[in-house]
Amino acid sequence: MVSGRKSKDFAMASRFAFLFLFSLLIATSFRFSVAGDDVTTGAAASDDLLIRQVVDHGEDHVVDENSLLNADHHFAIFKKKFSKSYASQEEHDHRFSVFKANLRRARRHQKLDPSAVHGVTQFSDLTPREFRRQVLGLNRRLRLPSDAHKAPILPTNDLPADFDWRDHGAVTPVKNQGSCGSCWSFSTTGALEGANYLATGNLVSLSEQQLVDCDHECDPEEKDSCDSGCNGGLMNSAFEYTLKSGGLMREEDYPYTGTDRAACKFDKTKIAAKVSNFSVVSLDEEQIAANLVKNGPLAVAINAVFMQTYMKGVSCPYICSKNLDHGVLLVGYGEGAYAPIRLKEKPYWIIKNSWGPNWGEEGYYKICRGRNICGVDSMVSTVAAVSTS
Repeated sequence: MVSGRKSKDFAMASRFAFLFLFSLLIATSFRFSVAGDDVTTGAAASDDLLIRQVVDHGEDHVVDENSLLNADHHFAIFKKKFSKSYASQEEHDHRFSVFKANLRRARRHQKLDPSAVHGVTQFSDLTPREFRRQVLGLNRRLRLPSDAHKAPILPTNDLPADFDWRDHGAVTPVKNQGSCGSCWSFSTTGALEGANYLATGNLVSLSEQQLVDCDHECDPEEKDSCDSGCNGGLMNSAFEYTLKSGGLMREEDYPYTGTDRAACKFDKTKIAAKVSNFSVVSLDEEQIAANLVKNGPLAVAINAVFMQTYMKGVSCPYICSKNLDHGVLLVGYGEGAYAPIRLKEKPYWIIKNSWGPNWGEEGYYKICRGRNICGVDSMVSTVAAVSTS
């Protein structure tokens, strides 16, 4: 009996030690993926550049994990594919160093997020700090006001298994915010474009530049927290501005420039869409799905740490921060994606991004539904439009 008890105790201890070491490995990998991403020199530079990625040789060419990447070769392909050029040899060498660091980073992301494909993207020559500053832009100083209007609870028993507003004509083509932290404005216009379509039957592309130039709506509960063009903003504040100003103009009447140095050119005689009301959706995935189906695409905030290296597939990382730093548009959901880390098929959200159609899956991102992955369920807003006619 004593011998049997010792064997059981030893087995339990071994199992605990394995779980502890596995957790430590994941935590260490994630720490280096997030905290160590700006390091481009030192011992890590000699790391093996093994990575699963897709690069363009006239057609997609997959380099599997058993291949040793030639960094010079892939940097040359990267520069050609994304029309990259640098002002000096010193800048070129610096960007090559950043590129190699991002190959290692993509390799770490691949291990942490095996159901997606990570590799070289148009952002592979940017440090994570540059990436955050240039192409994110959700103002983290801003938060939903405590008195924000809550969306009513909707029935969820008859929701379709799969739904995509692109199939119903409510989503404009993917846009590109460029090197301006104006993601919040694209999330705002995307939601209002869908709502306006439901109200009028017409899909109209709305002006992000109007929001960048003219929207300085502030959070009354937090000093100095205002929508600030390329320096960030918040979708609900932008809805508030749109409600107060009377509406948004068409993109063709107020085109996007990707800078915030110009004066506001808002013309009330050219309003194309008006906000009737907006509200915050409950932190409940069934309610988010119900609001999506009933009210159109939803403005959503997300943590974009895995998006810099994302190429395709369903992103379902083992661990992801819920610190929100990017505004996107939720346009649909599905049920049929296989997620190896869950050992079963996993439902997912379909996200429209604002980095152009050459990023991700033709400008779109798929992320797991369930457990608020990367904070995707934390800040969700729905907007209603009123016909301008």
